[in-house]
Amino acid sequence: MEFGFYLPNSGEGAMPDALASIARLGDRLGFYCMVAPDHILMPRQVDSVYPYSVTGSILAGGNSGAGEWPEQITTLAYLAGVTENIRLVTSVMIVPYRNPLLCAKMLATLDMLSKGRLIVGAGVGWMEEEFELLDAPPFAERGAATDEYLQAFIELWTADNPSFEGKHVRFSDIIFLPKPAQTPHPPIWIGGQSRAALRRAARLGNAWHPVGAIPAAPLEPEELAENLAYLHRYAERAGRDPAEIQVSMKAPLYDASSDADGSRRRFSGSPDAVLEDIHAYAEVGVTHLIFDFRSPHHAETEERMARFAEEVMTAAK
Repeated sequence: MEFGFYLPNSGEGAMPDALASIARLGDRLGFYCMVAPDHILMPRQVDSVYPYSVTGSILAGGNSGAGEWPEQITTLAYLAGVTENIRLVTSVMIVPYRNPLLCAKMLATLDMLSKGRLIVGAGVGWMEEEFELLDAPPFAERGAATDEYLQAFIELWTADNPSFEGKHVRFSDIIFLPKPAQTPHPPIWIGGQSRAALRRAARLGNAWHPVGAIPAAPLEPEELAENLAYLHRYAERAGRDPAEIQVSMKAPLYDASSDADGSRRRFSGSPDAVLEDIHAYAEVGVTHLIFDFRSPHHAETEERMARFAEEVMTAAK
């Protein structure tokens, strides 16, 4: 099992010195990766349904979606320069938001400058208002656009004379350099819980990258195993070996020992209890767990990271 952590996207923790301190600590503690979220702007009125909230609102209940949202690739490029080994994950990049040729170049450059530490977490997005403001492809076509953009990325990153002809992306007779440091290309982790996301992961992904252990998306080990059965069937239909597709799950790490109804939440309580949950997910096929240690002050975030590394991470490995 490999472990990662969320980077702060708002408040004191998202300031340059705090971000650098958190990233350096994660590197020293031996975390595998750190993940940065993706919103380019936040409309003052959002009617789209947020899939990871029970209320369906990203703005309700003190949700960090109302925060500053530093730009994702820029943030990871900054942190690449202050770290040495930890992987840099776009988690997830809303793929249709950026021009595909420019985005492929930005990602290839980040992978080259970080000496091969980029992981491209990719999603289709959920906020229709943001699509409209960014003049992105039509919201209803975001899945098809994401598929084309990812295919175009791979073509640009791997081909000596790249070309692509699709509805949303077209290019030919171009030179695309530098290539990414990783070969054949940086790993692609496909986010989302839908069957369409599973099919996308089966065709184009190196990992499926869902969210779990939250009220809106519990994703208990049994449910995850059912989804993996679909993923493996889709992979076989696509002519791929299912064993080559990893599973990287994002989850909170709760300080509280129980939920409102008195039941213990996954990844809460004593270190032994958290380890039991880690082993339960590992047994059904999870290869990476990315935890949310974020607190209002970055010193608290770092304290939670260090405690997890000492009490849980070493024992889990």
